[in-house]
Amino acid sequence: EFGRREISLAENEMPALMALRDKYRDEQPLAGAKIMGCIHMTIQTAVLMETLVDLGAELRWSSCNIFSTQDHAAAAMAANGIPVFAWKGETDEEYEWCIEQTICKDGSPWDANMILDDGSDLTSMVHAKFPDMLETIHGVSEETTTGVHRLRAMADAGELLYPVIAVNDAETKWDFDNIHGTGQSTIDGILRATSVLLAGKNFVVAGYGHCGKGLAMRVRGMGANVIITEIDPIPALKAIMDGFRVMKMDEAASVGDLFCTATGMKDVIVRRHFDSMKDGAIVCNTGHYDCEISISDLEDMATEIFTIRDNNEAFSMPDGRRIHLLARGRLVNLASAEGHPSEVMDMSFANQFLALCRLAKEGSGYD
Repeated sequence: EFGRREISLAENEMPALMALRDKYRDEQPLAGAKIMGCIHMTIQTAVLMETLVDLGAELRWSSCNIFSTQDHAAAAMAANGIPVFAWKGETDEEYEWCIEQTICKDGSPWDANMILDDGSDLTSMVHAKFPDMLETIHGVSEETTTGVHRLRAMADAGELLYPVIAVNDAETKWDFDNIHGTGQSTIDGILRATSVLLAGKNFVVAGYGHCGKGLAMRVRGMGANVIITEIDPIPALKAIMDGFRVMKMDEAASVGDLFCTATGMKDVIVRRHFDSMKDGAIVCNTGHYDCEISISDLEDMATEIFTIRDNNEAFSMPDGRRIHLLARGRLVNLASAEGHPSEVMDMSFANQFLALCRLAKEGSGYD
């Protein structure tokens, strides 16, 4: 019931998707579509799922992150008859199991014909473990930057065996979801996990892509002194022109109070950076995967690890300093808070719906 009430609220804040639902209800453009979904199982995702079902689709679903599921949203979808394999706080093994249950029905691969993916974990598992399914799948609509990068790498290597619509690259996705959604929701996650004052703090944002830019803009609005680290000279120059300090992480590590990675790359913060951080430094990530912060380095260095509060662990260093890691290096905005607001997900999921409709109509004829 809680999930259903929240869905009702989100529907009022997602007018584009609801208008599409009304516009295409009689046409049923997804009749016969069997869609496997692997994306953050949130209230906003529930609105998308019900839109797909209302317009003819059959679904099987899982989350693309072990911490991002909102259990009341998953419960509402299950109560509506949609098979959902997701809960907040999965282990890595359970996460893999959930994706496999999305793929398999009654112990055998489902005769799915489309995929909605976020990070491309579902796509990767289908290619690796269930290659026979590739004969019937028309294609995938990919939600996020990291997933698009992975899929382009697969395509360049000749390994991608069905077409992809890169929903992330739609201007009405990245220019709103990635910038405004990530900026606001990341701050929300940090504050829920720490309740720290941002005004006057040195806040280090690693990466000045769309997500990093949105976070930097919002953190500055909270009164923080924002430092950008960026390996690409063009975004680095943009950050300077936008009025931010730009330096290498090796330099920023000793002056930062809070650190948030937003690069999609691995090993952005590693042992040598932890060595020079201040006592009480707060470290978190808002990129899709938990590889940006070397948690293994932090664990290896610590003499003691203990939980302060939900999504806030303290790592005691041999010299007496403490470093705080939020949400185990997972997406702090979804693990510690509720993810992007409905208004920006409305545009993103309207794009997802239109992409799936196009795949349903034309995907079997694409290369």
